[in-house]
Amino acid sequence: MDQDTVINLVMQAITVAVKVALPILLAGLVVGLLVSIFQAVTQIQEMTLTFIPKILATIVVMVVAGPWMLNQIITYTQQLWLGIPGVVS
Repeated sequence: MDQDTVINLVMQAITVAVKVALPILLAGLVVGLLVSIFQAVTQIQEMTLTFIPKILATIVVMVVAGPWMLNQIITYTQQLWLGIPGVVS
């Protein structure tokens, strides 16, 4: 196993991790921004107000995009396991 193979494997892992995490992070960001705008308009400065909408948005994204996320992880893992004989030899 040479340095290029290791770098390639790490880059693939990072790419899959970003692709899987991005929908959840974007949902949290958008909901947090909307709640912050709502707080600024209504002058409600309650710190715990943002948690419930973010949790609900995260759950919705997990339910909707969960099968796709799981498929991405399974595909990467299968490719990783099938590539082991080529890396070892």
